[in-house]
Amino acid sequence: MMSQEEEGMVTAEWMNLSEVSRMLGVHPSTARNWSNQGQLPVHRTQGGHRRFRRSEIEFWLQSRRADIPDEGHLMVQIALRRTRMQINEGRLEAEQWYQKLDEESRHHYRLSGRSLLQGLLGYLSSDGKVAEAEARAIGFEYASRGWAYGLTSVEATHAFLFFRNVLFESMLGVYESSAISSPKAWIDLFRKTNAFADRIQITLMETYEAYQRGSR
Repeated sequence: MMSQEEEGMVTAEWMNLSEVSRMLGVHPSTARNWSNQGQLPVHRTQGGHRRFRRSEIEFWLQSRRADIPDEGHLMVQIALRRTRMQINEGRLEAEQWYQKLDEESRHHYRLSGRSLLQGLLGYLSSDGKVAEAEARAIGFEYASRGWAYGLTSVEATHAFLFFRNVLFESMLGVYESSAISSPKAWIDLFRKTNAFADRIQITLMETYEAYQRGSR
């Protein structure tokens, strides 16, 4: 629900019924019916007015097309914008591994959620050995960062899992708010995302083992 300050307002991000109907190329009554039926993502102001988030409507439009890779890319791009809002200092402060870091190290880790999503975009754009290399490169980056900052392998894994969870939460947030009814596309996308995250985690652990053997 929008705040009182947003009541009745239309901005570059928020659209009213007339604007969204023009964007979709349908009559306003059609857009109204779609939103009433839960087919079109919609929000309500405190006064009960319909407001539509532009990024969600763009994603809804994209989901109606047959090009599933483009749909996945748009979803990840929306999640990328949301991730910056979800990674807050208070949430990180509760993590024991984060408490061990100095300010410079914390700054680098705060960028990790964004870099993870950007890496996912690259992963989805590729296939085979190229996609595998993308995930391995990120896993090596997480391991190298953790080792350089004095984290144990368990702590470095916790750090990665924190940002992996932020990634999944951002994507699920897009899914829930967009009212998309294309389960096959979503299942395929989340399967690829899981494979991406698993490959990163395995590479992180393998790299830590190599570091530990070399330090003996």
